[in-house]
Amino acid sequence: MTPRTQADPPCEPATLIRGGEPLQAAVVTDVASVRREWSTLAMRSDNIFATWEWADVWWRHFGGAGRLCVVVCRDATGTVQAVVPLYVASLGPLRLLRFVGHGLSDQLGPICAVQDRHLAADALELAVSTVQERWDLFLGERMPASEHWAAMPGAHYVQREATPVVRLDGRTWEGWLATRSANARQQMRRYERKLAREHELRLRLCSSDAELPRDLEILFALHDARWGDDGSGAFSDARRRFHREWASVALARGWLRLWTLELDGRPAAVFYGFRFGESDYYYQAGRDPAHNTSSVGFVLLLHTIRDAADAGRREYRLLRGDETYKGRFADDDPGLDTILVPAGVRGRLAARAALATSQLRPEFRGALGQLLSRA
Repeated sequence: MTPRTQADPPCEPATLIRGGEPLQAAVVTDVASVRREWSTLAMRSDNIFATWEWADVWWRHFGGAGRLCVVVCRDATGTVQAVVPLYVASLGPLRLLRFVGHGLSDQLGPICAVQDRHLAADALELAVSTVQERWDLFLGERMPASEHWAAMPGAHYVQREATPVVRLDGRTWEGWLATRSANARQQMRRYERKLAREHELRLRLCSSDAELPRDLEILFALHDARWGDDGSGAFSDARRRFHREWASVALARGWLRLWTLELDGRPAAVFYGFRFGESDYYYQAGRDPAHNTSSVGFVLLLHTIRDAADAGRREYRLLRGDETYKGRFADDDPGLDTILVPAGVRGRLAARAALATSQLRPEFRGALGQLLSRA
């Protein structure tokens, strides 16, 4: 991931002192120089969407004519405590400041270690004030709701989105099942037994570069089949190109979990997720409508939760969305928040219009994020 070739703005550091401890931020002109620290913080953040690799692939596919503004925050000893990957892009007359990775990432925000999350809001406030490239509106999307983002100077709260989590906490599969109701346990066991009784059932994990192109095409085809002509937009042409490259990177790093459920030798359902840090992630899926009554998607989802439990994962993240089926598994929902921070008259007018629209009807909530999404 490299910045655009136009001249870089001056990078004067800014300092914020809170609780007696200074935090200093500056825009880096050589992004590669902080790759090691970025990667270390991403692993400690337990968020795959915070990785250098995810941002690198995203930037090449969706950075467009944007201006990269990666802000690095250091403590008094010079140790990097947070990285805030931002960029500025134009949308008509507006110049937007956004996170690298928006649109495809299910969690954004400053990248820092889990134990240093108390620094995240300060790091973001510093980063936004440090960017010297002109911008009118900062759109801070899908940040962990546990932080006090709306307390930032000039910030306006836009919306909260669900992000359900299955708390495994090192329990075995049977140990986790014991936390469900008797009826739920019976259903979870019955569906897979029924499939295995009526078909030759096989669950296959993509494990090689040779298998990956075929398995991705199965994913795209079954996802399209699941959604029909309307489509979900998750695998548009641009996104397919991104995921082909990203999946290859994730496979090489040991992060990819691409499972195919086959019945009688034919793909019936597919799961596209990741394993990173202490968590497994359910990103997307698809299934053959011919097997709608067989609960193939449900069986495959259960298998991936069992796989996560067997691997000793702490969490299984169902990611963004409050779909009913997620509620059957989730133990918690930490939530994701989106805020706006305007700068100047143009930014204030745009923020006011967006907030007014979101207050008219519930279905318009988050209208600005949908309107501005380019990924």
